[in-house]
Amino acid sequence: MKHVLQAKTAFVTGGSGGIGTAICARFAAEGASVIAADLQQSTELAEGVEFVEFDVTREDTIISTFADLEKRWDKLDILVNAAGIEIEETIENTTLEQWNRIFAINVTGTFLTSKYALPLLRRSNAASLINFGSYDGYIADPGLAAYCATKGAVHALTRAMACDHGPEGIRVNAICPGYVNTPMLQSFFGESGDIESLKQAVRDVHPMRTYGEPEDIANLVNWLASDEARYASGQLWVIDGGLSAQVQQMNL
Repeated sequence: MKHVLQAKTAFVTGGSGGIGTAICARFAAEGASVIAADLQQSTELAEGVEFVEFDVTREDTIISTFADLEKRWDKLDILVNAAGIEIEETIENTTLEQWNRIFAINVTGTFLTSKYALPLLRRSNAASLINFGSYDGYIADPGLAAYCATKGAVHALTRAMACDHGPEGIRVNAICPGYVNTPMLQSFFGESGDIESLKQAVRDVHPMRTYGEPEDIANLVNWLASDEARYASGQLWVIDGGLSAQVQQMNL
């Protein structure tokens, strides 16, 4: 079996979440040394994946974590900024506290983690930095105003970082998922008595008549992290089962 990430090192924020866990597992299976960084270890991690407590909103924690990492690793090949939250409100119903919190995690967390990872990424001869945007950074779902705003910001930041750090040999891309079967999606479904009908309705709005699994996202992340994607940078990779390709009015 070909291990496309053999001898590479990877740091994944949100590494204990639904998508983050799948990414870490795939990286480890491909031969990488992997750290899953998150507030707490909420899921069982794959063999070869190490958990580190990490808060993307705390600059002091981020600085100390990468200082410790520098003592262990001579370089960082892969950084994945997958930590994120969702707030299901219009702007009228979003409090300033909620607004500041979601930007602190989704946008500022991406900025800070990338900022302090750069010295180690520069030591790699093929560094790949992968942010997490969303198809909601292109088009909007109702009642997700703050979330959509953060993902649009991540998209712009990704392009800027690719321009700034491409000359240093660091590729920067963003993954933009649609609906994926994670705890965040299950929270969106809620606990209504007709939850199965809602799940089927969500599947049916996709041309492929299904939503994604975390492994689907991990597959794309793995490719972007590998040397096979050595010419891919500054791009926003939408992976949504064709959802955003269609004219929504045709579903009425």
